[in-house]
Amino acid sequence: MCTLEKRGNLFFLTLTGDDDHRLSPAVIDSLISSLSQVASQATRGSALITTAQGNRFFSNGFDLAWAQSAGSKSVAADRLNQMVVSFKPVVGALLSLPMPTIAALPGHAAAGGFLFALCHDYILMRSDRGVLYMSEVDLGLPFPDYFTVAMRSKIGSVSARRDVMLRGMKIKGEEAVRMGIVDSAHDSAESTVEAAVRLGEKLASRKWDGEVYAEIRKGLYPELCGVLGLAAKVITPNL
Repeated sequence: MCTLEKRGNLFFLTLTGDDDHRLSPAVIDSLISSLSQVASQATRGSALITTAQGNRFFSNGFDLAWAQSAGSKSVAADRLNQMVVSFKPVVGALLSLPMPTIAALPGHAAAGGFLFALCHDYILMRSDRGVLYMSEVDLGLPFPDYFTVAMRSKIGSVSARRDVMLRGMKIKGEEAVRMGIVDSAHDSAESTVEAAVRLGEKLASRKWDGEVYAEIRKGLYPELCGVLGLAAKVITPNL
């Protein structure tokens, strides 16, 4: 599951356990609930840091073992589609959150776990361990529409998108920085989270208006907001 903790102006959303943090229906429900809490408790100067326990995985994507345990291909496909549909509001909640968001990756982020990280404003990861990996092409699974749009919206380089989506490239920290996917790479899980805290505190010190911040973010990614069904809000300028 996940836990939510508030320390000063920073919210910490943590995927718990020492496993590979699969995005099962229960975990997805827990994420939606936690992000709703964060949104309701937001104030000027808030920021969110999302991370995971353990030092091997941030998240290895949807819970394919649960889907495949159904016993038939059709029910397995239905279960996978259930996770795809239910995860969409998580992406929408991150795009709408009235504060800066930072993903601090202690290890691998694959498939839906990669997308989860990518939907934050900033991504920090380890340089010594862990990769970013969109495994769909290797598994023979098509990308959901909002996955593809998120990749187009958040990864600026055409060649980087090709390598991520069509090549199934496993991207380590320093290479992810060079490709413009990740903001910085650090030498351990602990130093990654420490850097995320420093960045979060720096961003929080600006004390931006959260609603304005969220609307500017949504304006940056109109195609993604369109496929997620996120409407723009009209905000009266505070002059």
